[in-house]
Order: sequence, then structure tokens, then C-alpha cells
Amino acid sequence: MPRVEPFRQHTDRYEAWFETFEAAYESEIAALRAVGPDPEHGLEIGVGTGRFAGPLGYQYGVDPVPEMLGEAVDRGVTAVLGVAEALPFRDRSFDSALLVTTICFVEDLQGTFEEAARVLRPGGWLVIGYIDRESRVGRHYQESKDENPFYRNATFVSTDEVLELLARTGFEEVGLRQTIFSMPDEMEEPDPVREGYGDGSFVALAARVGNGS
Repeated sequence: MPRVEPFRQHTDRYEAWFETFEAAYESEIAALRAVGPDPEHGLEIGVGTGRFAGPLGYQYGVDPVPEMLGEAVDRGVTAVLGVAEALPFRDRSFDSALLVTTICFVEDLQGTFEEAARVLRPGGWLVIGYIDRESRVGRHYQESKDENPFYRNATFVSTDEVLELLARTGFEEVGLRQTIFSMPDEMEEPDPVREGYGDGSFVALAARVGNGS
């Protein structure tokens, strides 16, 4: 799996990003907190090393990179091996699911949303955090893809595309927040969190599963 291999080879580099760009990381956490309800029984899909599941209170995680799961467990997450398009959980197992900086790496985004809907209870929430393809950071990442082992095989998406796929999958009542209004290496403190999208590079989105899903 070409999108997974860089995370296996460069787990330390992945972890170092959060230390180097702490202000950007704190901005992302703040936006996700602002848009999503606190999970009672939550799953992070693409949990990685647990950098988001831990502070946001998601108790369970799934990821295809075994080298990262140990770090997630150390952060208090019950983590298992698996992929977003075929989650190893029963139907209607969780009240909340989280996807952060993951949607650009999955093989099938529609299938990922369908699986999230399957494991969520009726009325459950899907919270997504991602770099908008049309943003300043998104354009930079696309232009420099060949220089970054993580983004070399990534497929960045716009917020409009995400909203269309969510609606097609049966999600509703979407809420949106945005942050990171400059480049991460220019930030000395966390950026504010604002409603909507289109100005900030990081978008936090929450959508609810319809009762008929």
C-alpha cells in the first residue's frame, strides 16, 4: 500500500511535526473541539500515534500502520490494526467517529464515509479535520508533493467535494470551523477558530448520520 509505507518508514518524522509546529497542532485541536460534540464512545479512523484521539477523548482507534499503534496505546487509546474502507467493528458500535488528516490518504473516500456511517449509531457524529486543497497550505503541499514522503501519493480534496460526498452517503446537519490562516512555520501562537471555510487552511467539519442510515 503506497500511501501507508511512508508512515511505516518515517514514524519519528511524523511525530516530530507536532513538536516543531506546535502552534498549528494546537489550532487544529481547538477547531476540532469547537465543531464536534464530546464523544461518549468514540473511534478515530486513521488514529496514527494518537495525537488527536488522546486529547479529544476518543477511546478507540484503528490504523493500518502497526509502527504507530504502540504510540496510540501509550496515549490511552485502545487501538487495533485495520483500514478505513473495511473497519473491523460491528454496525452501530460508536456514537462518534473522527477522521483527522486521513481523508487524503485513503484509497476510497466514498467507501470510507460509508464505513463510518455503518459503525455509527443513528444520530451519531462524524468529525473530519483536513487541509483544504484550495487553501494556501493545501496549494503549497500540492506544489511540493515530490519533496515530502507523506504527501507524494496523497490526494487532496476541497471542502465542496467533502460536503458532496457526505450528502451522498446520508450525512446531514453539517457544521464547519476553520483555522490556520498562515503557513505553519510562520505561526508563533495558535490561530483563532472561525466559522465556515474558505480562508483557513485547516477545516474541521461535523456531520450527523441520518436516522435512516
